[in-house]
Amino acid sequence: MTNKKPKVWSGRVISGLCILFLLVDAIMKIAKAAPSMQGSAQLGWPEGAVQGIGILLLTCTILYIIPRTAVLGAMLLTGYLGGAIAIMVRADAGGHPFFFPLVFGILVWVGLFMHNEKVYTLMLNTLKKEKS
Repeated sequence: MTNKKPKVWSGRVISGLCILFLLVDAIMKIAKAAPSMQGSAQLGWPEGAVQGIGILLLTCTILYIIPRTAVLGAMLLTGYLGGAIAIMVRADAGGHPFFFPLVFGILVWVGLFMHNEKVYTLMLNTLKKEKS
């Protein structure tokens, strides 16, 4: 039997970094911090919508933090980050600005996959069924 501790702790670190960033982003939106307001305005969001978006992000992140609701939180964050990608492409922010939310969406699931045994088992069983 292999030692699962490094995998679990690596997943926790990845998830923890994602959570930290998402919480800071949500709090900046809720507090209407200048950088957050400027970035939202550049993407075409009305000033009155920014706090609501921050509350939505905070709610999804809290659900991701709680072990019993982590999968639901990951699904909701995937939708949120997908919306961020769509807005950035629509706003034509130049270059590849959608890369950042795409990477974050992937990291949210990688972290959960590595530290949540149920998600890990489900994914492995799904992959095994696909091969057979």
